[in-house]
Amino acid sequence: MEIDKVMHVPAQWVEATTSVAEAARRMKADDIGALPVGKDDRLVGMVTDRDLALRVLGEGRDPSTTTVEQVMTPGIVWCRTHQTVEDAIYMMEQKKIRRLPVIDDKKRLVGMLSIGDVAGALPRQLLGELVNAVADHHN
Repeated sequence: MEIDKVMHVPAQWVEATTSVAEAARRMKADDIGALPVGKDDRLVGMVTDRDLALRVLGEGRDPSTTTVEQVMTPGIVWCRTHQTVEDAIYMMEQKKIRRLPVIDDKKRLVGMLSIGDVAGALPRQLLGELVNAVADHHN
């Protein structure tokens, strides 16, 4: 099954200069836990609710003046719409990540793929293996 059949759309993203306060408001409004970060028309990282908790609140930073670029996880792993869900699962397992931005052939962000998105497309045993693999680094 191809990724574009199970990803969720539309994909939200923020500019690197966006304040973490604004990013948090967007996450809350959209009920999401991560936002890809863009700079100069390229994806450059991902900011998660965990980044906000640990790197903003945990370090006593001001959410209104701290930018997402200052607290994001740099670098980004993504997948393409035409790849298979199995390809995405392999990437998630290898990189120990829970969410993948999805780009199209024009290199435009068109969706996000999370463990929850693939849950319905996977046999129960394979889903369990994926969850164990990506959660392993948190033990």
